Amino acid sequence: MPTPSAPHPIPHLRLWSVLARTVHILAISILVGGHAFGALAEQLRPMLYVTIASGLIMAFLEAYPSCKSLFQGWGILLMIKLALLCAVPLAWNHRFAILVAVLIIGSVGSHMTKRLRHYSLLYGPEPDR
Repeated sequence: MPTPSAPHPIPHLRLWSVLARTVHILAISILVGGHAFGALAEQLRPMLYVTIASGLIMAFLEAYPSCKSLFQGWGILLMIKLALLCAVPLAWNHRFAILVAVLIIGSVGSHMTKRLRHYSLLYGPEPDR
């Protein structure tokens, strides 16, 4: 049970995280595939917004209750991916290249060593647990 000064944990955090990640992967897959095969922008734009929203949800869930993790390697890459996704409507003619870059960053970030994923630009390496 949390102390009165400690933040309350998010109920079923792991479940929410898995659901957000699943929606995110599905949305970006549809988005990139649709652009690769020439689907209409009107059909794909909602998937862009679902991708951005699910990314923001994942960032919130991972960062709660402290934003320290957003300064770690994975958090910085997440913010870069979200910034690139938000740039798509502004750079529509370059959307496919931007989306491919987002996927590459996500893949590399997901497979980085723990030492790099959890290294913080503000706090240095994460202590061993």
